[in-house]
Amino acid sequence: MDRKLRVGIIGAGNISHSHLGGYKALPDKVELVAVCDIDEQKAQNYAKVNGFPRAYKDYNEMLAKEELDAVSVCTWNAAHAEAAIAALNAGCNVLCEKPMAMNASQALAMKEAAERNGKLLMIGFVRRFGNDADILRNFIQAGTMGDIYFAKATYLRRSGCPGGWFGDRRYSGGGPLIDLGVHVIDLCRYLAGCPQPVSVYGVTYDNLGDNRADNQKGWVSQNSLGIDFKYTVEDFATALIRFDNGMTLNVEASFNLNIKQDTGNIELFGTKAGARVDPQIEFFSDMNKMFVDIKPVGNTALDFNGLFNREIKHFVDCVRDGIPCISPAEDGVVLMRILDAIYQSAAEGREVRL
Repeated sequence: MDRKLRVGIIGAGNISHSHLGGYKALPDKVELVAVCDIDEQKAQNYAKVNGFPRAYKDYNEMLAKEELDAVSVCTWNAAHAEAAIAALNAGCNVLCEKPMAMNASQALAMKEAAERNGKLLMIGFVRRFGNDADILRNFIQAGTMGDIYFAKATYLRRSGCPGGWFGDRRYSGGGPLIDLGVHVIDLCRYLAGCPQPVSVYGVTYDNLGDNRADNQKGWVSQNSLGIDFKYTVEDFATALIRFDNGMTLNVEASFNLNIKQDTGNIELFGTKAGARVDPQIEFFSDMNKMFVDIKPVGNTALDFNGLFNREIKHFVDCVRDGIPCISPAEDGVVLMRILDAIYQSAAEGREVRL
């Protein structure tokens, strides 16, 4: 593609600014054309401040009137599928924020729409674009860790629901599992070579709710749309996921949990070495009949500076130059199948086989 990529953004909430920054960092490859949000005044202000020529309230109108090559879907989760499918049917390539959809059925419909229209549907698994992911993949692919057979993924907040629609299952599809857990589940699966899930045993709890000591960090329902958001999601979720290559993954995610401090880390255990990211990368192995702990030289912690820019650049390069996408719709569907199974297992109190 010789000309600039004509881009639109659907949803002008917080996450859209991360996408916007990535597009603005590519002025020679991208032209910002239009933005859409169901809060019309918000969309207009967004367009004025960020240099979009036009703003819309209805994305169907935007897709009909504008000649767009690509669209970022940055809405609440309940609108992901409908917005993405509309954009794909309008001939746009789509970058959809995580989680891909509300459930696996919606996710599969999105993937099928992309295939039917011959367009790219990329899912916003931004942790795949982290420097820490690159470092770990280099070690893993070099054989340093051997075969990875167990992993632990933790993303815990003491009091940390983002507020508004994030706490209302009608709009979010779930709580910390679908909002936070999706990041670390996907990262572990990605680093392990994307094995397929075969069974899940999950548990969720809603013992604490939104009544927390620090209201500044707890859930709030304020919004500009006049919607009465209710707090109806889980406080904490945990699950054991088994994959077809024999690996198992233990995941824990919380909005509200009685812990000392927020924490987020992943651990991978292989036949030759183990690894932990907390936040620096460290390896654990044995050498000459002695245990050794190995810290790579330099800063190996996740660098958020430029993280989304790398994701957006990859999306743009995939569309413009046809390079293979490292965060495809197929992986989004698999993640939604895992999340569906965890919630089903928690509800039914039994293992769910996929």
